[in-house]
Amino acid sequence: MTEDDWKQYAFETRAVRAGHRRTDAGEQGEPIFTTSSFVFKSAAQAAARFSGDESGNVYSRFTNPTVSIFQDRLAALEGGEACVATSSGMSAILSTVLGLMNAGEHLLSSVSIFGATTVLFRKYLPRYGIQTDFVPMADLNAWQAAIKPNTRLLYLETPSNPLTELADIRKLADLAHANGCLLVVDNCFCTPALQQPLALGADIVIHSATKYLDGQGRGIGGAVVGPKQEVDEEIFGFLRTAGPCMSPFNAWVFLKGLETLGIRMQAHCENAQKLAEWLESHPQVKRVYYPGLKSHPQHQLAAAQQTGFGGIVSFELADRAQAWRLIDNTRLISITANLGDTKTTITHPATTTHAKLTPEERAEAGISDGLVRIAVGLEHVEDIKKDLLPGLGG
Repeated sequence: MTEDDWKQYAFETRAVRAGHRRTDAGEQGEPIFTTSSFVFKSAAQAAARFSGDESGNVYSRFTNPTVSIFQDRLAALEGGEACVATSSGMSAILSTVLGLMNAGEHLLSSVSIFGATTVLFRKYLPRYGIQTDFVPMADLNAWQAAIKPNTRLLYLETPSNPLTELADIRKLADLAHANGCLLVVDNCFCTPALQQPLALGADIVIHSATKYLDGQGRGIGGAVVGPKQEVDEEIFGFLRTAGPCMSPFNAWVFLKGLETLGIRMQAHCENAQKLAEWLESHPQVKRVYYPGLKSHPQHQLAAAQQTGFGGIVSFELADRAQAWRLIDNTRLISITANLGDTKTTITHPATTTHAKLTPEERAEAGISDGLVRIAVGLEHVEDIKKDLLPGLGG
């Protein structure tokens, strides 16, 4: 089926079937093409494949049937024209920036982003002539004031990691386009099951497939979704040359994850809502960050922009000692910085995901020493609460 054909089907149907073109073997499940290269019928066909005059597989660094199924399925779920799968979420960000930007151009980013992304933007991109400025994510006036004549991309995560701060995607898209820029949205926390940035005007969507798209912590991968011109030509061109590609096996794993994405995200949301409400009522908890709470400053925006509030709950305790005591007293919850798993995970952002930032950069991003982030899994929520009680003082 074509991209337009899949539009007539519901999300759940696309998540299970989009992108799979059966081989002559008639397989029901998607095959894994564990091959480095592909054999041509003649020298002329090889030349035509390498030049692009004939479509088809060439070399698994940039053309592999299993990876193609994953790319087509995710594009169908996000409502995008094209998708490029990468070796990790960070390589998806790197491929987007280096595929679309030139030396001397300017990147404007939200300050509320993943720690490794901040390091990439602050430390490494300047070596290649790309300068980045950071602005408060929810402040539209700050975005407007910081745009320069050479600004190429506006970049953000919404909801953000780990404070679940939101930006109005449609308003930022209008701002970007009025200034000749592209809007890039990391949709990792919501996935297309809860939020579709392209439908709200964003140009590019980025994923760490490692997280909810997989859903079981089995592999590392990333993806970029958007228009054919930017994704199939510029970003794919970078990936083809530089090689940060997804392996066929990981693509197959992520395909299995996509099949259950919709129902998993609903369950994550339900558990997270209950846990956030419980934490908000606990006397040892100073503040809870979760868009599903009416106390969240952007609760109404989340309700309008998303179809669910997600599975990430962050909260403030008194200090690092109390945060570590809570974490160390868990028995069921996994102490790991990964998220989006069926298993609940817990981490201390200031010393893990954002540890490479300076104290000043962490303060600017709102990452305090007492902050704890929980990625709520699919265990029974009462068991999750029970596991947190010893560290919260009973």
